[in-house]
Amino acid sequence: MKLTFLGTRGEIEPRTAEHRMHTSVLITFRRKRIMIDCGADWASEVDRVRPDAIVLTHAHPDHISGLTNGIGCPVFATPRTWDIVGRWPIPNRATVNPRDPFGVHAIKFEAFELEHSLRAPAVGYRIGSGAATIFYSPDVAKICERHEALSGIRVYIGDGAAITRPILRKRDGVLIGHASIAMQLEWCKAEHVPAAIFTHCGTEIVSGEPMTVQARLDVLSSRTRIRTRIAVDGFELNVA
Repeated sequence: MKLTFLGTRGEIEPRTAEHRMHTSVLITFRRKRIMIDCGADWASEVDRVRPDAIVLTHAHPDHISGLTNGIGCPVFATPRTWDIVGRWPIPNRATVNPRDPFGVHAIKFEAFELEHSLRAPAVGYRIGSGAATIFYSPDVAKICERHEALSGIRVYIGDGAAITRPILRKRDGVLIGHASIAMQLEWCKAEHVPAAIFTHCGTEIVSGEPMTVQARLDVLSSRTRIRTRIAVDGFELNVA
């Protein structure tokens, strides 16, 4: 299973060559191409990706608005996301329900509810092919069933909106916003996850001086003993 980070920028104004496009990852396995999320930046670019299927995490514009003009391949999303998408010209729709595993071209997906937004509830995905399993949650304040989501995974791919200071508030008893990288590494440490990659990068990373950002990550990595890196557009990873 090969991962290509097509885009790594969150819903922010700054962009660089390393973080140019809205966050999306492409999974390639047995000659099939599965794209996760398709934000506004991808509206005129998705055809060149040539996905065989698209899986959506939630309905914020930087994750779905590349599909406003429609697409012919199968698209997988939760009922709440389909409610927000409405009548966009997406004829081949599949519904995702949390903790109900499903297959997409020989890749196994299982959705887990996340706290992130009340208006556009998000899920993260436990994704596997054979013995290789990852967890993907590019926008997250809290993983609701963290042990079940992260147990036994090879790589955690998470939210890079903030390094040490989370961007969080509570509404109706639910966390809204973004857990920090530091918080997510503690989740990974508790579940014995060996490696973590962060995407959906915020201004702190995108506009930061690279050596300073890396030094801060190195400190967090040494504290948790988890191999840690920031993804950039075009970064590739083979998970076997």
